[in-house]
Amino acid sequence: MDVPFWVWAITVTAIVAMLAFDFFGHVRTPHAPTLRESAIWSAVYVALAIVFGILIWIFYGATFGGEYFAGYITEKSLSVDNLFVFVIIMASFGVPRELQQKVLLFGIAFALALRTVFIAVGAAAIANFSWVFYLFGGILIWTAWAQARSGGHSEEEDYEENAVLRFARKRLRTTEEYHSDRMTVRQQGKRYLTPLAIALIAIGTADVIFAVDSIPAIFGLTQETFLVFAANAFSLLGLRQLFFLIDGLLDRLVYLAYGLAVILGFIGIKLVIHALHTNELPFLNGGEHITLIPEVPTWLSLTVILVTLVATTVASLARSRRDREEHAALAAEAAVPQAPAGLAAEERPAGADPAVGTGRTTGDVLGRGVGDDRSGAADTDEGTARRADGSLRR
Repeated sequence: MDVPFWVWAITVTAIVAMLAFDFFGHVRTPHAPTLRESAIWSAVYVALAIVFGILIWIFYGATFGGEYFAGYITEKSLSVDNLFVFVIIMASFGVPRELQQKVLLFGIAFALALRTVFIAVGAAAIANFSWVFYLFGGILIWTAWAQARSGGHSEEEDYEENAVLRFARKRLRTTEEYHSDRMTVRQQGKRYLTPLAIALIAIGTADVIFAVDSIPAIFGLTQETFLVFAANAFSLLGLRQLFFLIDGLLDRLVYLAYGLAVILGFIGIKLVIHALHTNELPFLNGGEHITLIPEVPTWLSLTVILVTLVATTVASLARSRRDREEHAALAAEAAVPQAPAGLAAEERPAGADPAVGTGRTTGDVLGRGVGDDRSGAADTDEGTARRADGSLRR
């Protein structure tokens, strides 16, 4: 795939322009975006990514077009998984909702710059060392196993600060309170970082970890540097809006981790197969290529990714709906009225416990079961005596 310099220039300029528009058009004035605003702009960025893919398909052919879409969908699904961590970080640092946009956008810009460096390094390594495919494949297979074993992210999960963040807290002066959307503030003649800046450091260092599985995954679908960069860039654009759009739905995607494990494992195996086809390691088959297993075509990769994501989403929503129905049924059962003791069957409220008032249990008279008072205590003239603790005795 021969991409001229002017195509690179236009693509990079357009991406930087979209980030700048996001900052000056949405983030510069702190506010919590509405659901409608988030939905509209999420759709806009997805539409731009699709249009870009169609252009690749038209000018460079179906193979490269398919590789781009497979890479974009994979990177987008990994970005959704990353949102779980973003939610935990935001909650851990108590970032006000109207300030979360700024942290996310700066984190996305940092992630894009970081991944560009990783892509350049990865492309250079692949061009010079074919064994890198073994390394990338192993990373993805291990990550897939870790994803499947973890089973996803719990709402109660705590964010564990990494070494970079601990160093920043220990060595840098920070304030305890937020100062609007400012990253630094001067107090008593000294410059301090605000908690917003610390949260940004947390998001940025988390992006480094995300890139460890993200970059090998995309190289497992295409080795074209331009497509790798474009798929990563378009998957990150709109991530801020997506955060606010599905923030309340993330806990319903209970099987997302398993779906991503399948995708990452599949791409990892695909990379190992490709490594065998380009094998140059002297201790494997004498340094000769191993072509016993055919390489996985792009159309099959795209099909596996789409089917896995659709099946995971449908299963997750079905599970969430079933859990809500079971919760509602248990709540309704707990709210069933209980009959006072001693009432005849025809006098009991519908659904009341038929064992109440049979003399088999002891308790109060408000439907929790009351036994006969065998203590020999006489009834009062009114027929009921009230104990000091407020319960009733026949």
